Amino acid sequence: QVRLVESGGGLVQAGGSLRLSCAASGSFRSINVMGWYRQAAGKQRELVATTRSDGSTNYADSVKGRFTISRDNAKNTVYLQMNTLKPEDTAVYVCNADSRRTALSPFVSSWGQGTQVTVSS
Repeated sequence: QVRLVESGGGLVQAGGSLRLSCAASGSFRSINVMGWYRQAAGKQRELVATTRSDGSTNYADSVKGRFTISRDNAKNTVYLQMNTLKPEDTAVYVCNADSRRTALSPFVSSWGQGTQVTVSS
């Protein structure tokens, strides 16, 4: 079982910045994909950004050029640097990780509890 703990959310004015962190702990051999999703009130959860263990990244079009995802494999931690924040970025940001217990086990997806990001206009 993998436990994901997010931190770094909060209230910020439009144009400001926030940095989210998500640390994975528990029993696992390796983590492949780690990423961030968000869910605004009344809307479906959507992908924000992901990063694979090889360093490759993927971003939603709405955050390209403003958000940067990074990862510290030694600490099993993923970060999301959010710059030039907009009111429409307001949402609960949830961390996700695909991990496996052994080299032969399938990857299993785990989710954090989420952290609120509120951007005021």
